[in-house]
Amino acid sequence: MKELYIGFKGNNNSSSKLVKALSQEPYLLTNSFAGLKRDIDALPTDYDAVYLFGADKNLTGSFRIEQFAAKENARLTTALDLADILGRLSDAGINSTISKTPTHYLCNEAYWHLLEKYQGRAVLIHIPTIKNFDKNIKISRNYL
Repeated sequence: MKELYIGFKGNNNSSSKLVKALSQEPYLLTNSFAGLKRDIDALPTDYDAVYLFGADKNLTGSFRIEQFAAKENARLTTALDLADILGRLSDAGINSTISKTPTHYLCNEAYWHLLEKYQGRAVLIHIPTIKNFDKNIKISRNYL
């Protein structure tokens, strides 16, 4: 299975640090609406699963798996098995929840474009900021 791990650019961005730890070929999105769309358009289409990580300053010690992206009163839903992802994160000792409330701003925009491009084979996982990241969480590629 061919997987892609995506985060957002920035030396102090927890999503950037995480995807660099998870993948030998991490992909980092530009932190602007036009830039992230351009970055996503440039990606090849042959990935089986795309994992997008975004930082959420309100999270501490847990992850939030997003089921939907929303745009102009429409919703796109991931086709990936969220219960399976939740279970694998739990097995890794990572407390996680599945959210049915779409987020806003850059993460939602990136998720929308990824869901369109990969026909639902993408998921957005929000993680804490570096300040709120639990140092005891150990991430292994085997869990995603």
